[in-house]
Parts: sequence; C-alpha cells; structure tokens
Amino acid sequence: MALQTLNPHRHPAAVSPTPAPVPRRGHTPQPLLHLPHSRRRLAGGVARPRAVAVAVSGAVNEARRRGTSHEEGREEGKETDLATLGNLCVDVVLSVPQLPPAPRDERKAYMERLAASPPDQKFWEAGGNCNLAFAAARLGLRCSTLGHCCFLCNVSRADFSEEPAFSWIRKLPSDIRTAINHSKILFCNGYAFDEFFPDVIASSIDCAIDAGTAVFFDPGPRGNSLLNGTLDEQRALEHALRLSDVLLLTSDEAESLTNVKNPIEAGQELLKRGIRTKQVVIKMGSKGSIMITKNAVSCAPSFKINVVDTVGCGDSFTAAIAFGFLHDLPAINTLTLANAVGAATATGCGAGRNVAHLNKVLQLLREAELNEEDTTWGELIEGSSFCPKVTVLSRTTLNGFSEHLVHVPVCDVVSNLLPMFEAVSERSTVQA
Repeated sequence: MALQTLNPHRHPAAVSPTPAPVPRRGHTPQPLLHLPHSRRRLAGGVARPRAVAVAVSGAVNEARRRGTSHEEGREEGKETDLATLGNLCVDVVLSVPQLPPAPRDERKAYMERLAASPPDQKFWEAGGNCNLAFAAARLGLRCSTLGHCCFLCNVSRADFSEEPAFSWIRKLPSDIRTAINHSKILFCNGYAFDEFFPDVIASSIDCAIDAGTAVFFDPGPRGNSLLNGTLDEQRALEHALRLSDVLLLTSDEAESLTNVKNPIEAGQELLKRGIRTKQVVIKMGSKGSIMITKNAVSCAPSFKINVVDTVGCGDSFTAAIAFGFLHDLPAINTLTLANAVGAATATGCGAGRNVAHLNKVLQLLREAELNEEDTTWGELIEGSSFCPKVTVLSRTTLNGFSEHLVHVPVCDVVSNLLPMFEAVSERSTVQA
C-alpha cells in the first residue's frame, strides 16, 4: 500500500493545467494531484470481508474524539489539503451486446471473457476517488490519493471473492499513517469496505483524529448493506458515522441509516448521534443540497443546466464541500459552490479528466440560474418537527414573513465566491 503519484509533465493527457490554490491564512502552496496506476473495475458481485475484530476504541484521546481540543498549530506541517482512502479506479466504457446475466456462475464467465482481451486505453478514464481529486485540484486544493493499485485482469478475484481486494493488508501501513498525518482532511467512502478489512478503515479514522486531521465520510450505496452486514462491518460503519467531522449522504441513504424520511430530520438525527460531527450534508440530486449543523439548516436549490452525464457529480460536489470547510465559508456559500461544481460535471460526458472544469463552474455562478420552481424546500421545512434557523438560497430577498426562515440572494453569495476563483481561472487560461 503506497501513496501513488502521477507526474502531469510525464502524462500530459492525465491532468489539465491545475490552478494555483486560493490563498488562505499562512498557506500558499502549489496544488499537487496524486493519482494511481490504472485499475479496472468491472460490474460483478460485491466483495465482502470476512469477520475481523474492529478496532472501534483505538488509542484516541477522548477529548480529540469530541473535537474539543483542536489546537491552532495542529495544521502546521500539513502540506496536503485532502487525502482520499482507497476506491482508486479506472472506468472502462465499452459497448457490449448484452448486459451480464443475473446467475452468478454465468455472470462470472461473461466477465472473464471480457477481461480476456483488455480494452484499448482510449476506453479508460479515471474514476472513483480520482474524480474527487481532479475536482479538488481544479479548485486549488492540494490532493493525495492513498491506496495500493494494480490492473485487475483477474475479474474473479476482484469481484467474486469473499475477501476485500487488498486482503493482505491487515493493519494501516506506516507510510499511509504519515500521509494522513500530513493532510488536513481524510476522505473515506463506503466503497473502501470492498478493498480493506473494517478494522483497517477504523484505524485510518483513529489515525486521522490523533493527527488533528478532519474526517469526511460518505457511506454511499454501500451504507445500507454495511448496516445489515457482518458485525465487524456494522461496528466500522458506526465508528465512521460517529467520529467523522463531516458526513455526506443522499436523501435515500440518510433515510436508510436513520429510518427518518424527512432529510432535514434525518440529518439532525445523524448529527445527534455523532461525537465529533460538525456538518451533515444531504445531496438532493437535481433539487439541490442541504447542510445541517448544530444551530442551523441551509438549503440551496440546484442550477439549471442541460444534463449530459451525472457520473462523477457527487465526487465533484464533495470536493467543493471540502473547499468550503477548509476556508470556513458560510454554509450557504459552500452549498452554492458545491452545486455549481456538481452541475459543471453533469454538463460533460464521463468523469475523471472531464469533471468540473473551473471555467464552467464560474460560468454557472455568473449566470446564477436557480431551479426554484420546485416546492421541495418549503415542504421539507414545514415537515420538519424541529427546525432551527433555516437559510435558503434564492434569486431575491424574501424576508419578513418568518422569523426562522432567511432567504439569501444568490447574487450576494456569488459576489463573494467569484473573487476567490476568477484570478485563478485567468492564470490557468494563460498556462493553457
């Protein structure tokens, strides 16, 4: 297991010119994007780890678990903004005469026939957490991807085994601990459970907390299966949900983990369960997004776009949430940026190198065409039994009829966001 680096000078097609990072207090490094060697993932059965004792306690100081002992100097020496754990994939897009058959044995044979002749590299594209790294780097963040990668031609081993892909990794390697220590954010999602044993994932979270590194966790579609999985998976999932600083989920995923249908109330329930949780971000798809904190709820409708391909939108969205977290942006500003970044990805075809080009993000922000026809926000707010101050992004100010509901004009938010990126975009254009 190692920190893999792709040199953009040696692989010019892999990375578009990366903008210089947006300045922040005491930190002006040049962005660096680490990407893995190629790994192919083909559709198949979901790998499930064997029962292993999960280190849910670890040697983490309880005060740090509760997020109450953060020192200002803890970020000194953290030259990386965002590190991702596992899920380093290559998306292979092929035209096939038929979908893989449902019976396991037939599906396995079908996938092995496809794997017998590896496709040309023109069909390859970076996927998984690589999408997040690309989008974050284009926002000016320094990114690293942590994992051990190879090109998996043996599909039966990758997708039909009862063990995780990297079953030989029984404890968190020292070089990964070092990388986590030097990062401000560690991002992990549910797909990491397909690659690592649950105790390795729990150890990475403990390592991050010990180092003063914020933890972002997105259970994704695997959340429900983990909730009903082995005892070790359930414990590791609970460990991640309780000890993460930021949780990111779709409304369906939030409901499956809490049995609460209203996404605002589901987010509040996750926030209540958490020990360190500061933000719960609910992705509402084409409707927009919600951020729930201890004292407030913020809602941002989506931007109007012509959708081409939604692959990579969630990954790109997360990159902007990380940017807002690191720069202490107001919640409504962070959601607006995240919606724009996700929407920019949806206007292109494919993920990887095609995600969220900064110029497209800025175009959407300048146009500020919000999808406000939907009545979702009012219904959700009215349907929530307990809702503190609610901030809603809108075209105009509509205050005065509710002491709890505050409408923030999108023009005000955009005027604050644009100066952070326009100079970066101009430098990137000159470099190109």
